[in-house]
Amino acid sequence: MVQLLNQFIQKWMPVLTPLSLVIGVLLEKIGTHFLFLVPVLFAVMTFISSLNLKFRDIKVFKQYPKTILFVIAFLHILMPLWAFFLAELIFDDRLLTIGFLISVAVPTGVTSVIWVTISKGNLPLSLAIILIDTLLAPILMPLILHLVVGESISLNTSALIFDLIWMIVLPSILGILVNEWTKGKLFLQYGKPMSLVSKLCLFGIIMINSSAIAPYVKTIDLELAKVIAAVLFLAVSGYVFSLVLGRLFWKSEADQATFVFNGGMRNIAVGVVIATTYFPSKVAMPVVFGMLFQQVLASIFYKIIRKNSETV
Repeated sequence: MVQLLNQFIQKWMPVLTPLSLVIGVLLEKIGTHFLFLVPVLFAVMTFISSLNLKFRDIKVFKQYPKTILFVIAFLHILMPLWAFFLAELIFDDRLLTIGFLISVAVPTGVTSVIWVTISKGNLPLSLAIILIDTLLAPILMPLILHLVVGESISLNTSALIFDLIWMIVLPSILGILVNEWTKGKLFLQYGKPMSLVSKLCLFGIIMINSSAIAPYVKTIDLELAKVIAAVLFLAVSGYVFSLVLGRLFWKSEADQATFVFNGGMRNIAVGVVIATTYFPSKVAMPVVFGMLFQQVLASIFYKIIRKNSETV
């Protein structure tokens, strides 16, 4: 039963994700009372995701130091600059600019492992990127936000760092310790039910946080349409940049596929938590909408990668 439900949710993620957003908006008055649960749900989701990681994944850095540093620079320098430029060009609203910045300044997505695996990418490299980038999140995210918005909006940097440690770093380390202690048997035995719990946590985060942006999305207007279109364009451009740069700098198709998915995907859920916790609700708009396209775009670019490899 659990396996069937898990497979059903996995198959219909592109539909269930926006549906969760709609439900959250419709249940605005109820959802706002559960905002305190979001960090807990995210910590649980991070813990489950980290059960696939091992401390020795960091050792891969010795084998691919330039590649990993390049990916981190792409994620936290190039893409935030591109997001800031686009938002400033399209919108005359600093809150939306901050939202677009947060949507790409978050760590790479843990679910990129799935796409790296099925595209026959470099899995050890992908795991190393995820682990190192996740552990650096409490340093990189506050730094980026402080440099860009520190003077225009008051930002409690110390509290932000603490929340990132509590939501990302500690659950990740705990998940790795449990994985090492059980020698991977815990996830092998209970992986499917835990994967289901993780997906339900994600839907819960989306629904609860969607209630916070309900006042901005209940009325479909030109600004809302522009935000959604800009979010889609930013997400597509991230994948395109990753694809082009991957082919430019790496000869290995496995490394190229790894860069595409680690560069294109984001741990957007943490961005939603940060946006709704530390900024006015409008900031969360671009971040929440980013969830709508991530899996769909991943499947599209997987097909592009596979088609190109077949023609070579």
